Amino acid sequence: MSVRSDITSLARGNVLGRRGVREIALIGTLYVFYTVTRTFAEDGLGPAQDRAFDLKHLESVLRIDWEHAINNWFVAHAWAAVPASYWYAAAHYVVTLVVLVWLYRRGPAHYNPARWALVVASMIALACYLLLPVAPPRLTGGYIDVLSLHSDVGWWGADASAPKGMGDLTNELAAFPSLHAGWALWVALVVRRNTRNLWLIALAWAYAAVTAVVVVGTGNHWILDVLVGWALVILAMWLVDPWFADQQAVTRVRLRFRRQMLLPPRPEIPGDDRIPSSLEAAADPADPVAECRERRYRSP
Repeated sequence: MSVRSDITSLARGNVLGRRGVREIALIGTLYVFYTVTRTFAEDGLGPAQDRAFDLKHLESVLRIDWEHAINNWFVAHAWAAVPASYWYAAAHYVVTLVVLVWLYRRGPAHYNPARWALVVASMIALACYLLLPVAPPRLTGGYIDVLSLHSDVGWWGADASAPKGMGDLTNELAAFPSLHAGWALWVALVVRRNTRNLWLIALAWAYAAVTAVVVVGTGNHWILDVLVGWALVILAMWLVDPWFADQQAVTRVRLRFRRQMLLPPRPEIPGDDRIPSSLEAAADPADPVAECRERRYRSP
C-alpha cells in the first residue's frame, strides 16, 4: 500500500470504512470497560502491601530484587528520569495504537490474531487486578515515585500517572502483572511476525526492553510484575493462535515440511497399488497436505 493511495483514501474519506469504524468502537468499548472495571478493585492498602512484600521476598530468593538499584539510579539522574516519566505516562498508549493501526492496514490475517491476543491478555490482567490487588514499590516505603518527583514538568499528577486532578479515577494497586511491560512485549512480537525489516524489529525489541526498565525504575512495578506481564502476553498469543500465524501460512509451512520429510517412492510391487498404511488415515483429498502426500506416492 503506497503513500499516494493512502493520501487518496484519506481525501475520499475511505481510510477506515465500516470495518474500521467497528474496530474503533470495539477497541474503545473494551478499553473503557477495562479502565472503569479496574476502579472496582479492592482498595485496601494493607493487604495489597502484604502481597507486595511476598513478591519482594520471592524476588530475593530468586536473586532478582533489583528494584532499589534501578529506582535510585533514576532518582539520581534527572536527565533520564524526566523522559522515563513521559515514557511511562504515554508510550504504551501511543505505540500500541500505532501498531494496531499498522496491522489493520496490512489486513485481517495480520490484525485479527494480534488484536485478540491483546484483548485476552488485558482481560486476564484485569482479573488479577480485581482479585489480587498488589501495591507497587512506590507505595511500600523505601522507593521514590519518580513521576511524582517530576510532576511539575508533565501532565500527570503527584498521586498517579493519570492527568492532574484525575488520580482518583485510576487504580494504583493494579501493579501485578505489568501491562505496560506486557503490551510492549506484544509490540515486539507482532512486529517481529509481520515484517522482515531488521531496523523495525530491533526498534520494537528495544522499546520492550526500555519499557521494562522504565516501569521498574519509576517505582511503579516489581521485577516479577514485568516477568508475569510478559508471560501473560505469550500465553494469550498461544491461546488465540498456537502458531500465531494465519492458516494459509501454517498450511504452507506444513506442506514444505512434509515434502522434505516424505520418503522417495518405494519400488512398485505387482498387485500392490495402495497407499502406504502410515498415510492411509491422512488421504482425505480435502486436506492439501494429504493430497500432496498421495500424489507423491502415486507418481511414477
